[in-house]
Amino acid sequence: MTINCKGQLINLSAPKVMGILNLTPDSFYDGGRYNNQDEILQQTEKMLHDGATFIDVGAYSSRPGAAHVSETEELERILPVLHMLLESFPEILISIDTFRSQVAKACINAGACMINDISAGHLDKAMLNTIAQLNVPYIMMHSRGTPQTMQQLTDYEDLVKDILFYFSERIAKARKLGLVDLIIDPGFGFAKTIPQNFELLHKLELLHMAELPILIGLSRKSMIYKTLNTTSEKALNGTTALNMMALHKGAHILRVHDVKEAMECINLSSALN
Repeated sequence: MTINCKGQLINLSAPKVMGILNLTPDSFYDGGRYNNQDEILQQTEKMLHDGATFIDVGAYSSRPGAAHVSETEELERILPVLHMLLESFPEILISIDTFRSQVAKACINAGACMINDISAGHLDKAMLNTIAQLNVPYIMMHSRGTPQTMQQLTDYEDLVKDILFYFSERIAKARKLGLVDLIIDPGFGFAKTIPQNFELLHKLELLHMAELPILIGLSRKSMIYKTLNTTSEKALNGTTALNMMALHKGAHILRVHDVKEAMECINLSSALN
């Protein structure tokens, strides 16, 4: 499995790490942590040094109950940082975490290489057409509602079956528009209870029916720290444990706050296999 990022073919047959760079003041783990130029550059350099293939930059917090941010504010947060990162690290592959087509377009035109959409095009009906025009890799995540409403939308007839149906519809629509490089993300923590999150991880191999690369975002989420009766700050060990399970079940990309530890998971999983 390969995706084309700015003319560079990335082989996902060997799992890759996507490092998270949140530019929001209210993200559940690192909100407000990277709010000046030096901190942003230092953290990005660390993630790249530790082995991240992609850096996922987001300026709209998607945690449950997060405050709404205008499109203008999202662009004002993200574009200066995008320019700074590309100037400092010319070879960097930047993914943009947004559900807005105009933000996606502006960032790709500024040098980003991929769009990571928590709504798979549901929150902005122009998104899929925009991605088709931009001709870039597109991560489509399973969710319901918005960050403000999603935790009230957790009723499923059959969790994994419903998620597969969701992806089949989204993939068909994307393919019809000519989208080539698609990645699916089952959306741990999005419109799912803690037991549903663990059920999804337990049955993760069923998502290979979509025949697309799978991105997994478990890093320091509440399914980990609430189960362990701890905090997100102390959830690295739990994250590592579940990332190993995800790799065992065929994950292609680990989206994480802690790149070094995720790379160790990949290296050990590779040795095991």
